[in-house]
Amino acid sequence: MVRMGRIGRGWQMTKMSLGIIRKDKEILIFPVLSGLFTILILGSFIGGMFITSGLSVFSEGSSQWVLYAFLVVFYFVSFFIAIFFKSAIIGCAMIRMNGGDPTVSDGLRIAGQNIRRILLWSLVAATVGIIIRSLQSRSGLIGRIILGIVGIAWTIVTYFVVPVLIYENLGPWAAVKRSASILKHTWGEALVGNLGMGIIFVLLAIPGMLGVFIGILGIIQWSLAIGLTVLVASIVYLLIVAIVNSAAEAVLVAALYRYATTGQVSPEFQGFSFQQPFVAR
Repeated sequence: MVRMGRIGRGWQMTKMSLGIIRKDKEILIFPVLSGLFTILILGSFIGGMFITSGLSVFSEGSSQWVLYAFLVVFYFVSFFIAIFFKSAIIGCAMIRMNGGDPTVSDGLRIAGQNIRRILLWSLVAATVGIIIRSLQSRSGLIGRIILGIVGIAWTIVTYFVVPVLIYENLGPWAAVKRSASILKHTWGEALVGNLGMGIIFVLLAIPGMLGVFIGILGIIQWSLAIGLTVLVASIVYLLIVAIVNSAAEAVLVAALYRYATTGQVSPEFQGFSFQQPFVAR
């Protein structure tokens, strides 16, 4: 058999995740909607802050607290949007891996049925994120490094929280414990899959980033029309890479969760050895 290192296995997992997306291209609408709703909410919050800052009834001190309140609420809402649409992707991926043919309405239905748990988890995740960022902003270099490690550890431990919320009907903290338990059996696959997928999509993004640089340089040095065309094309390319990356990551979470809880491997992942994530073949 062909030898396969860690990045190679990550590439295999990426291809298999993309295989599911190819069968259900409509799930790409979910990261698009997530991004659009986040931008709309951000715009509304920025507008609200401008309006608030212009009201004379607020003193300088109270305006600062209002700003913090806006940021906290936006943080929570953006977490909710991201988790809601990630739930929809995972729901569709699970239907596909179980032999079904999911639709956009299936994903929205699954996410909608679990909206209360998604709201609660969004509140917990946003609160933890705010606390870590707040402490980092007040800490020295060593403190920021330590808190950065804590943030990474939190992200790892909560890797399977979303599918647990959807399919095991647990509350936020019980879902965290369950996610950590599942991770004990699949940490190698999750690590290899995410690292490999991350490296691959970073490599895919490099041409787009170079295109942005060339486009800006073209606008300044050469032709406005040509530079603007290259810039817009590069930004569109980067957006497509980001959309596919977001969907592929959610599909991988679904595949690993399904394997960890049922021992079953979907047809798209047949021939891939989950049991030996670090062994070259």
